[in-house]
Amino acid sequence: MPKPFTPKIVTANALLEGDVIYQTLTGWSRRIEEAEVLTDEAHADLRLIEASAQTREVIGAYLAEVELDGSRPRPAHFREAFRARGPSNYAHGKQQSKTQPRT
Repeated sequence: MPKPFTPKIVTANALLEGDVIYQTLTGWSRRIEEAEVLTDEAHADLRLIEASAQTREVIGAYLAEVELDGSRPRPAHFREAFRARGPSNYAHGKQQSKTQPRT
């Protein structure tokens, strides 16, 4: 018996910056909270095809499984949680503010 379809989001990397990005209803975001949650397998496949066709903007688009916290998606797997947090060094990117002294 096939495994039931679980909620997913489309994620990729921004072609020029390399940042992790998430497909929204209107484009792309660097915030997972803004990602479009896909609950229908056929619709998810179509959104992935659309994302993969945007070769001037994104690279490596794929469907990532998410769990819902209310209506907000959160990563279901360690890999996606790691990608959502940003680079593992604190010198740049999403985590840069964590190294700055608070005023």
